[in-house]
Amino acid sequence: MSETNKLHRVSFAWLACGLAVGGALFAPRPARAAPGDHLAAVRDQQGRIVYVNAFPSPPSSRAGARSFLGLIQQASERLQLDPGLLHAVIRVESDYNPRAVSSKGAMGLMQLIPSTAQRFGVHDPFDPRQNIEGGASYLRYLLQLFSGDVPRSLAAYNAGEHSVLRSVARDGGLPRIPETRDYVRKVTAAYNQVSGVRDQDSGTANRSVQPRISDPEPRIYSYVDSQGVVHFEQ
Repeated sequence: MSETNKLHRVSFAWLACGLAVGGALFAPRPARAAPGDHLAAVRDQQGRIVYVNAFPSPPSSRAGARSFLGLIQQASERLQLDPGLLHAVIRVESDYNPRAVSSKGAMGLMQLIPSTAQRFGVHDPFDPRQNIEGGASYLRYLLQLFSGDVPRSLAAYNAGEHSVLRSVARDGGLPRIPETRDYVRKVTAAYNQVSGVRDQDSGTANRSVQPRISDPEPRIYSYVDSQGVVHFEQ
């Protein structure tokens, strides 16, 4: 072999080695979660699993309430909701942690599942403003659907309006789901607590949310699902 061919082979060998090392040094690397973060798996609208960062340590309720007071007040005024009810839902859903992710894929302050977030125009469920607006809009829709009945609306927020409509048509009560009934009790207690503090500050008597869960006559209900289809049920 000539000296020229030997030099060419050596040059190509060093070039290949250099490219391999350079590729290893400059290739994109997966982002690492910051200390204290953990990854949560969420299924998007196409059925794909998406991993998001979530923080395991939420802020305290008192600090969180102060942090989001303005956003909650704005949403309650725009939608004509009692801000105390929004505070109660957020406290039970996420304890004011805007990065909370449940095992079922519910996200953010008001724990919106992907279909509900899409339904109410929430593009980033971890953005506090969008999440509160979307959750408050859903709660307002449920209160209108159930004629202002707070326990039924809360049950629907937890289990879905279809489940509550079936239960009301069957026996006039809340769904026989222990998790949902416990959720209604917790939010109602939190709501009464917020209302009691507010009433004490204003010098009025404490009031409580009285469940209205019985109808003497069967009624026909209508609702619109996430695809925009109107359903009627008795």
